[in-house]
Amino acid sequence: MTPAINTAKRSKISFRVHEYEHDPTAKSYGLEAAQKLNLDPASVFKTLVAETDGKELVVAVVPVARRLDLKLLARAVGAKKAAMAEARRVERATGYVLGGVSPLGQKKRLRTVIDLSAKDQQTIFVSAGRRGLDMELSPLDLAALASASFEDVAR
Repeated sequence: MTPAINTAKRSKISFRVHEYEHDPTAKSYGLEAAQKLNLDPASVFKTLVAETDGKELVVAVVPVARRLDLKLLARAVGAKKAAMAEARRVERATGYVLGGVSPLGQKKRLRTVIDLSAKDQQTIFVSAGRRGLDMELSPLDLAALASASFEDVAR
């Protein structure tokens, strides 16, 4: 069990865990998940962590086939600018390794924004807390558990 799965279990929401054989040479963890689980990339979301105004870490959950727009993210959280956070800082704050960062069960709960496109999906797939492990859940349940807002942050 991962902290993300334990968080979902404790909340008693409906979710499913999907496991696949992770290829360490994969260039994109998210696209690998979509391919190996035979899913539409629009329903698979990656968890990215950015730093706003040089201090606050913010989580962005965006479709794997799209890119996080840092200007839109900054605007969504009321910051002047955003940049991708340093890997070590992400791992320390979340308790997860890159490629396995989940929006749930983080060591330090970070402000979270989910791309608005998630609302178009009945369920979405996000990392369950390690490479090769995804969880499928309602985007509304994810937003409730992560205290997240839905914003247009991907291009």
